[in-house]
Amino acid sequence: MTAELVRGQNHPLSQSRLEIRISAGTPVAAAAALGDENGRIHGTEWVAHPGAPVQPGLEVSRQAAADHRLAVDLDAMTDAVHRVSVLLALPAANAGAGPARFGSVAAPFVAVTGLDGTEVASYTITGLNLESAVVALELYRRQGAWKVRAVGQGYAGGLAELFADQGLSEAAQLAAGIDEAVAKGLVRSVQAPPPRTPEGDRSRQAAAPAVGPDQGAAPQGAPGPVPPAYGGQPAGGQGQGGPQPPYGGATDPHAPSGGPVDYSHPRRQTSVPPPPPPAAPPAHPGQPARPVAGDATGWSMEERLYNQVWGMFEDLARTAAAYRSAVDFAESRMDKELEQALSDPRSRIGGQGDAAREAARARYTQLVDQARASLDRDLDQLAAESEVVEPALPPAFARWDNPCWHAYRVPMEIPMALRLGDLRLPEAESIRIPMLLRLPLERGLWIDSGRTESLDGSFTDSHDMRRLAMDTAVAHAARLLAVYPAGEFTVHVVDPAGSGAQALAPLTQTGVLAGPPAQGAAGVTEVLARLTQRVDLVQMALRGGAPDALPPGFDTSQQLLIVNDFPHGFDDRAVNQLRYLVDEGPSVGVHLMMVADREESAGYGPLLDPLWRSLLRLTAVPDDHLADPWVGHAWTYEPPSVPPGSEVLRQVLTQVAEARRTWNR
Repeated sequence: MTAELVRGQNHPLSQSRLEIRISAGTPVAAAAALGDENGRIHGTEWVAHPGAPVQPGLEVSRQAAADHRLAVDLDAMTDAVHRVSVLLALPAANAGAGPARFGSVAAPFVAVTGLDGTEVASYTITGLNLESAVVALELYRRQGAWKVRAVGQGYAGGLAELFADQGLSEAAQLAAGIDEAVAKGLVRSVQAPPPRTPEGDRSRQAAAPAVGPDQGAAPQGAPGPVPPAYGGQPAGGQGQGGPQPPYGGATDPHAPSGGPVDYSHPRRQTSVPPPPPPAAPPAHPGQPARPVAGDATGWSMEERLYNQVWGMFEDLARTAAAYRSAVDFAESRMDKELEQALSDPRSRIGGQGDAAREAARARYTQLVDQARASLDRDLDQLAAESEVVEPALPPAFARWDNPCWHAYRVPMEIPMALRLGDLRLPEAESIRIPMLLRLPLERGLWIDSGRTESLDGSFTDSHDMRRLAMDTAVAHAARLLAVYPAGEFTVHVVDPAGSGAQALAPLTQTGVLAGPPAQGAAGVTEVLARLTQRVDLVQMALRGGAPDALPPGFDTSQQLLIVNDFPHGFDDRAVNQLRYLVDEGPSVGVHLMMVADREESAGYGPLLDPLWRSLLRLTAVPDDHLADPWVGHAWTYEPPSVPPGSEVLRQVLTQVAEARRTWNR
């Protein structure tokens, strides 16, 4: 039975190998500090943090995330360690973005579990306000036994104040190092999934049946259709829970149930009901249910597919984490058994020692085989689900080889998200999870042209890498143009040396660009000045509460700037303008896509470090640099590719250009 702790309460621990699971609702950095019997930290090597995630008996996440799993082996602690403190910190507190105090976010939840997931003790950290770092709980040794205590001690001064309070002389330096490691980790993080539904399930519940036009209102207390996350309440006031009375919940004294009066016409629908969820085909006895595309929650089929893809992503992340944890446990157990067998001099010689070693290896093989069988079962189910989901995806979510592109028409509405490529794990090479990014973009993209060696060992020279990176950028820009309604997305290109002319041909020849690619230092200056002025105008209008006061003829569409061959053609002023667009542009509809090699721009020194951290790094060749928001797996990212010889890109862009000309008439 789980012990739900309150601040200051403790609970005994009967296991030595544990997991500490953290759920914060917003990305937090997790760390663990080792202390002596007085709680003092003797040096930076006594702290496991994202920059140094592994210490004896400890392993923490390598990046900030909303959910964490920390591994703890109390038997591996040295005799000098008497306390293990679990620390949480808001990474944005020092970066000037996102929540800066725990009082503005949901209360973090921390649970101590066994390796099988069984909760031993849990603690919800309440009462926080201005604090940006907190000691969540501590595991401590008392008379040879370990216990867990709920602490909840917060620090408004962040990690530096926390470490100083625990006696660490290098507190400020260590806190700065953790901030640096977390900032680098944010560049490689995949966007967090959609928020949990009111029932607590993120996306795996089947959608509620739709109410037909002749069925009247939903019964009181029955869950109604889930409104879309990007549109607020559906028209007509029918939010979750069925129709609501227009007069603040007045009741009819003559109504038998005493519930709210329904003033709506019994057969008049003020909003289009969502389509009913697809019915799953009957499964054979003893077999798992056959997957169906669109069986997740959502107001529309697009939202259901989006949530279903995120559910597949989370399922694969967690099943791979369970397998890796089981293998690690099996290896640790075998090592411990072999060490015990060899520690006895009598078992070092003769058949007794050999038998002990064989028995330890046999138990290891048995545990690994059991874990692999469970993994294979889950992977088979995910593979079957992927086979039915992939063909059902709309163009914004689909690969370029999906037949849906042959029936493409310029949309009338902006989709929820678009696909940036595929993600996979080494345990499941054949399963590709679409990498979906919510729209409108919240951060810019950086297409890295500097990587020269792919995962399969093949080598790509720098010239080919720049060409591949530009091809990838064009594919991303084409998809953005294709998924927005006509006239609602504008693309500018800065190509100072003209080196990207061949890759840019699909954009330039179809006429979808706002103008010819800007070349030379003068072209760079003109484009950056125009977009910087746009950001200033929109910000002033919004801050002044007069969004309609923009100049006549002002282009209100989303803007994307593609920068090729950086830093060629950029002086210090242009670099500062670029950083300004990265920091301030996304909030007013101006986005950046950099195609650059970070090493080539190293001459600008630390000036560009915040720029790279603000962008989501993507590669032109498969690379395992992205991490998920749950357990920090290194996912292999595969960029989108147009089938060789296919004209789908030009055909789609031609339709976009024609729709834009029609819209401008």
